Amino acid sequence: MLIGLVALAFAAAADRAGEAFAELAARWWWAPLLLTPLGFAAIAAITARVAPMARGSGIPQVMAATRDPDHAMGGLVSARTVLVKLGLTVGTLLVGASTGREGPTVQVAASIMGYAHRLLSIPVRASVFVAGGAAGVAAAFNTPLAGVAFAIEELAAAYEQRMTLLVMTAVLIAGMVSLGLSGDYVYFGVMGQTLSVGETLIAAPVAGVVGGLAGAGFSRAVIGVGRASWRPLARVRARPALFAGLLGLIVATVGVATGLTWGTGYDAARGIITGGDVPVWFGAAKFATTLATAVSGMPGGIFAPSLSVGAGLGAMLRDVFPGYPPGAVVLLGMVAYFTGVVRAPLTAVIIIAETTASRGLMMPLLAAALIADMVAQAACKERLYHTLSRGFLPDRAAGTVEPAKG
Repeated sequence: MLIGLVALAFAAAADRAGEAFAELAARWWWAPLLLTPLGFAAIAAITARVAPMARGSGIPQVMAATRDPDHAMGGLVSARTVLVKLGLTVGTLLVGASTGREGPTVQVAASIMGYAHRLLSIPVRASVFVAGGAAGVAAAFNTPLAGVAFAIEELAAAYEQRMTLLVMTAVLIAGMVSLGLSGDYVYFGVMGQTLSVGETLIAAPVAGVVGGLAGAGFSRAVIGVGRASWRPLARVRARPALFAGLLGLIVATVGVATGLTWGTGYDAARGIITGGDVPVWFGAAKFATTLATAVSGMPGGIFAPSLSVGAGLGAMLRDVFPGYPPGAVVLLGMVAYFTGVVRAPLTAVIIIAETTASRGLMMPLLAAALIADMVAQAACKERLYHTLSRGFLPDRAAGTVEPAKG
């Protein structure tokens, strides 16, 4: 129950922060050129000093917690970490970062589950964090099935049957709280279009290949920056505030130039799904700002921005297939790109289907997601979250990516 309440309150605060920044940018176009890089630098410095485990998405931390549950409550999902995470994620949106709240919600939910078990004197095992993370996804998107799928595909490297009851119970309670307080809303609105078998056979492979390559490119870039040994980059990266400030300047420059890349990208994605037009470069611009935010180590997730990038890709694809239902083609782009980044095709399909009430598109979405997953695997052998999670384990293997880039 507490997970659902915290998720809703966090969502409201994050949305208001994004709106406040948008109002500021609309009133003084030049303000982000100062506020965003300075904000990035300040948040990076606070994170490094106060709660280093609060950086990045939060999902890699939960994955690491499932591998080292005995020590997770002391840092990865400690109260200090998640409280800082909540506040600074809102702060990143307040300064215009291209980030989301879903990943942080997963980390916070896992922490709540851990403390609940401690309070009841129940041993804290890996299944506790898996269940908490699943409940976090369910509450963040109002998508219970996606929470279960995410637990199986991503959070549990070896999902055990005995976890099922705990996961289902956590997802059910968090989902009911979210449903009871916010109503039976659909995250992106209802999209009732479908694709014929013939249209699916043509559009799904194209979307899968393009989305898989683009998503793999994002993952390779995030992992590559963390591992780069180029001396000038390594020197700047060793100074988190300076590194984040420079990346914040990139985010600000692209945002001021386009006016479309701030925040989660939710409004842009919803507009594209419902038939709105965006410039052909929107997807690439949102990709750039999301990448800059992700590698900076800002507290915040990549779920919502990735869906926005995917919507931009889908907008390009609907021009390639002008006679096809446009909203359905956009969803193919979204599921393909999201799968390419996260490498969890079932989760991607269920999230898109549940957030748009488009269950009639399940087969086309699944086809695009599976193709995207195969293409992404060929283009980037490592899965993003799994690779980043190794950086949070105490006995890091040599050569793993720096955890600040999650």
